[in-house]
Amino acid sequence: MTRVLVLGWGNPSRGDDAIGPRLLERLEAEAALHPEWGEHGFVTDFQLQPEHALDLEGASQVLFVDASASSPVPYGFARVQPAQDRSFSTHALSPQALLAVHAGLAGKAPPPAWLLAVRGERFELGAPMSAAAEARLEAAGHLAENLLSHPDPAFWDCATVGDPPCTS
Repeated sequence: MTRVLVLGWGNPSRGDDAIGPRLLERLEAEAALHPEWGEHGFVTDFQLQPEHALDLEGASQVLFVDASASSPVPYGFARVQPAQDRSFSTHALSPQALLAVHAGLAGKAPPPAWLLAVRGERFELGAPMSAAAEARLEAAGHLAENLLSHPDPAFWDCATVGDPPCTS
């Protein structure tokens, strides 16, 4: 059985950095209305940490969700591979480094994973989410719901190319 893990991070007190947690809140609420999505898990935190490698165990695929100041508008969606990048030796990790930590701990390849990076503009402490980020969050939510409706890595890979319709 497919078990999709959605792992989002960000600081809700820092304006558009709340995109990851807000999208997971939306998906978790929607999941109760969509039993056809199958088994899934949702994990939210302020940042990715080495301990999250344990959350990947048993997942058939992973969707990472974060705000980004440099992603395309409204969002970027791409497959990610394990890699020991500069974040590997810090407490906050990139998705690629987290996948590498999981591979080292589990002694096997991590589940296939993708990053949904939603474009943000305002990240100041105490700032509300910008109107632009709210609109981008809506667009990213539609994509994420479509992905959860089609928990097939081939479909998710197809979705990384953008506009062409993917078929399951």
